[in-house]
Amino acid sequence: MSPIGDGYVSSNPIESRMDELTREFIESVDALPTYRPTIGCVIPAYNEAESIAAVLDSLLAQTRLPDIIHVIVNNTTDDTVKIASAYAGPHVREINGEEQFTEIYVHDIGKNRDKKVGALNYGFTLVEGADYLLGVDGDTTAATTAVEHLEAEIASDTRIGGISAIFSIDDTKITGLIPSFLITGQRTQFAAFNMQNMLRGRNMAVLGGQFSIFSIEALRRAMEENHQSTPWVKDSEVEDSLLSLQIKSAGYLTKISAQARADVGGMTTLRGLDAQQVKWNFGAIELMWPGQRGDTKGQPFHPNLRLRWLENFSMLVNAFTRVFFVVLLVASLSFGAFVFSPVWLIPPLIAVLLNLRIALSMKNRRGRDIAFAVLVFPAEIYMWVRLGHFLRAWTKFLSRKQTDNWAAQAKAERGSGNGYLAPLLVLVLVFAVMVFGWFQLDATMKSVILWIGWPILGIITALQTLTMFSKLFQRHRGYKV
Repeated sequence: MSPIGDGYVSSNPIESRMDELTREFIESVDALPTYRPTIGCVIPAYNEAESIAAVLDSLLAQTRLPDIIHVIVNNTTDDTVKIASAYAGPHVREINGEEQFTEIYVHDIGKNRDKKVGALNYGFTLVEGADYLLGVDGDTTAATTAVEHLEAEIASDTRIGGISAIFSIDDTKITGLIPSFLITGQRTQFAAFNMQNMLRGRNMAVLGGQFSIFSIEALRRAMEENHQSTPWVKDSEVEDSLLSLQIKSAGYLTKISAQARADVGGMTTLRGLDAQQVKWNFGAIELMWPGQRGDTKGQPFHPNLRLRWLENFSMLVNAFTRVFFVVLLVASLSFGAFVFSPVWLIPPLIAVLLNLRIALSMKNRRGRDIAFAVLVFPAEIYMWVRLGHFLRAWTKFLSRKQTDNWAAQAKAERGSGNGYLAPLLVLVLVFAVMVFGWFQLDATMKSVILWIGWPILGIITALQTLTMFSKLFQRHRGYKV
């Protein structure tokens, strides 16, 4: 034997030839192209003239291009079709020495009574031959590596049916006091929700339609098990939450990505935020409560709904403690019986520290995120706003009145409707009635009410504070939202 290169070959001509053939075979196998899963991207677009160009630019800037992109324009009254059509056709990019190709198609399906759900299902028929469906909202832009990370994560485990990106809102172009306040509040809300899901084994209760990737096989299985002809159904206010439940029930995992990030469109008006949040909350209640319309049968003990129950219970406690505190405070002051105790400063202090920790967990945090947390009042005012959404959603649900919350949101985003003022008017009316009733009581009854009321509030607030305290010291395991 004699050394040649990095190894040894035989001096025997036959053995040398065998070694050469072996090397050639190995090289030919290595040269074979590896299978790359195909990704079909679907973008439902309704009046997205202001954002659709940025969305398509974001997709074309990805380090992993979707194999095909379908923009499904529905019910639009602006220039969405015109702007998107400028991007139609093939696009080729060289990424890391590799040539990648995608093609953009723009479909104007006109008036569509099923709105976003109809657009998504139309898009599904166009990409169901792919391995994965990437759903992107018409106002969502993503980090350049988002698609690459989502593909790598979902391809790494056949048990995964879908993965959602880490959502936030880009506030760099937001101006004005009210818009800045609302966007910062929504950023904090997203951050807390994302971190909560990450710390639950990255199990995501809702694969948000803003920027999520789905296994086509999982979608087909969910359709089959629920006797549906399409993945998304129109008789739910939260089509993405219902589909996530169905995918989970079909035996697949629903996850939040550890790295893929996307910025969604935020609501910059109280009217628009109210309509969006009421629709989300109303739809979530329908999923939790048995026996609702259509095939939204209600699955109160479904694993994906545990977090929803906790959220609703938490909001109920928040509403009770705040309203009860204000009532007792006003009553005590009117009776000359209020005695300040520094102990009552502990709950807001823990809340500030918890909000600060959430702000510090943001990957792209800004000074206004920190200020929102530490100045107490911004976060507290935003909580009152959220309580209004919570109460409005439950009121609409319990009234059993059938309403089109999709249409209500579209109307609100156009600047119409005053439903968002209802919680404030109800709160003022309730306080007025309670104040009137208070002054009808004699001194003995007032003393009894205060003697019972403050301890009850103290116990509930103490339990609530302990819950916040435990979250404050919960390990974030290096996650950034």
